[in-house]
Amino acid sequence: MDQTLLSTAPGALVDAPLTAADVRAAAERIAGKVVRTPTEYSATLSAITGAEIYLKFENLQFTAAYKERGALNALLQLPEDRKSRGVIAASAGNHAQGLSYHGTRLGVPVTIVMPKTTPTVKVMQTESVGGKVVLEGESFDEAYAHARKLEVELGLTFVHPFDDPHVAAGQGTVGLEMLEDVPDLDTLVLPVGGGGLSSGMGTIARDINPAIRLVGVEAQLYPSMYNLLKGTNLPIGGDTLAEGIAVIAPGLMTSKVLRPLLDEFLLVSEPAIESALCLLLQIEKTLVEGAGATGLAAVLNNRELFAGRRVGMVLSGGNIDTRLLANVLLRDLARSGRLARLRIGLQDRAGALFKVAKVFHEHNVNIIEVFHQRIFTHLPAKGLVTEIECEARDKQQLEALVSALRREGYEVKLVETE
Repeated sequence: MDQTLLSTAPGALVDAPLTAADVRAAAERIAGKVVRTPTEYSATLSAITGAEIYLKFENLQFTAAYKERGALNALLQLPEDRKSRGVIAASAGNHAQGLSYHGTRLGVPVTIVMPKTTPTVKVMQTESVGGKVVLEGESFDEAYAHARKLEVELGLTFVHPFDDPHVAAGQGTVGLEMLEDVPDLDTLVLPVGGGGLSSGMGTIARDINPAIRLVGVEAQLYPSMYNLLKGTNLPIGGDTLAEGIAVIAPGLMTSKVLRPLLDEFLLVSEPAIESALCLLLQIEKTLVEGAGATGLAAVLNNRELFAGRRVGMVLSGGNIDTRLLANVLLRDLARSGRLARLRIGLQDRAGALFKVAKVFHEHNVNIIEVFHQRIFTHLPAKGLVTEIECEARDKQQLEALVSALRREGYEVKLVETE
């Protein structure tokens, strides 16, 4: 992984489109209208990582994400005639809910254009907080183009999810609150997608403490801002758990702000994001979406960069599909050795399964499900393949079971999760 410091061009902030004063003004504007979420020290995560870890619980917002802040800041600065006409955005995620919720509360009509492929639950969540949803196109780009078309045709105001100084200033209030609560933070880990949150937080943090270390984090499958700022050409695309920061085209305004701010820029893999999400649920008893777990994933995978430092990170959202969450949790159990599927070759005769089950019993490993395969196997016609899904205490107990089965003469293969 390339961890070279980002270059800072002389005078890069002279024409800064976003200032610390903008963030402070946003904080005053939205005070009392969004949740002032807590920043808490995590003793257990600190022990695991070797750094002092402080977590900002933005998943406690009403719509479970920081996006409310930027949406509200933008809405509050609209002229009255524009408020009455309404606003429009293209989003299938947290921006849609934040804009709809606060628009409805302020009496501003909100239209959200989503791709036709958007899961029904996201449509329903947006409509439940007052947004009018228009389904158009098969991709986000097509939905975005249609939103810009409606903006002109209907005289609406487009509120960009990240590439807007009012939106980024609102997101920056997350960083302002963190440094009010824990003034001696020396490092902030910033999830980066389009760049709204990271540019806002980075701007105010660097103003408060010029020596603070700012580390950007992107999903490895979507290194769009990373490519832009570091001059690389890494491939972009794929099914990422961190869909909240899965951006193909990063913001032009936000990239200008971030270029002189970030000291490090890291990429995190899907397994790392999954593991961090599960760790937060198990240790902090808090639910985050994939994007909200990227900060912890970066620290866990680059411990030497954060050792001994006082690190602040944002749990940026808590909206995750429950079925997807179930899959992530089960995969994590499999990686840790607590859940496994063993493929075992047996003779197709009475008592064969009983003998295998006896070995499981002797090692106190619980059998969850058993699958027989007689046709699609390399074994002779009198043989069969049995796949046994089982639950163990830990990886060591599972390894002891596998060794015992092999000593009994069984061909055993562990079915991998990835």
